[in-house]
Amino acid sequence: MRLTLRVWRQRNAGADGALSTYEIDGISPDMSFLEMLDTLNEELILSGDDPVAFDHDCREGICGACSLVINGAAHGPERTTTCQLHMRSFRDGDTIDIEPWRAAAFPVVKDLVVDRSAFDRIIQAGGYITAPTGAAPEAHAAPVPKPDADFAFEHAECIGCGACVAACPNGAAMLFTSAKVNHLNVLPQGAPERGTRVLDMVAQMDEEGFGGCTLAGECATACPKGIPLFSITAMNREFLRAARKGR
Repeated sequence: MRLTLRVWRQRNAGADGALSTYEIDGISPDMSFLEMLDTLNEELILSGDDPVAFDHDCREGICGACSLVINGAAHGPERTTTCQLHMRSFRDGDTIDIEPWRAAAFPVVKDLVVDRSAFDRIIQAGGYITAPTGAAPEAHAAPVPKPDADFAFEHAECIGCGACVAACPNGAAMLFTSAKVNHLNVLPQGAPERGTRVLDMVAQMDEEGFGGCTLAGECATACPKGIPLFSITAMNREFLRAARKGR
């Protein structure tokens, strides 16, 4: 495959950025999107140019690090992570635009890399449980009803990639925050912090500068792990309950 790549290049958060055009040939349809970028970088290095900076880690669709907007869509044309997107999703001769996440709370570090530490601070605000240390408890020491276990597991699948923020027209982080809140709040282990968790995490989310949620639904559509939109309404109920009780 021969492709034309228009890649966002930006030296740092304070510098102006622009799309740079590269022609690349010999791309196998069986390559992953990140392998295609590796090939581009090999050519750039051999020609004495600066390689394109992009985030990646596991390359197995687990860690959420591979955050790219491809042809205007978070993670590209398939509902998967960028590392699991393959070049057979494109056609020979295509022009592909590759950009970083666009959100005020995700400043550009370099090129396609953005700083997503705002998510870390939201987790630090309440995404934990207070539990005694020591040996692991018995498997059935804290019985959990199956509907609650299923609900918690569904939300625990969130990998924190940020596609929900990138896809949202408002740059909101409600789907990510709600997934983390709902995962713990439905379990008995998370009950002690149930009220403070949702209030503190929502407050931190607002402090980070994410946009307001208008339930446009783009976040759930872009989520590679299928976190449902009703996660947000479930968190809103938790928030109102906690606010009425004063934590």
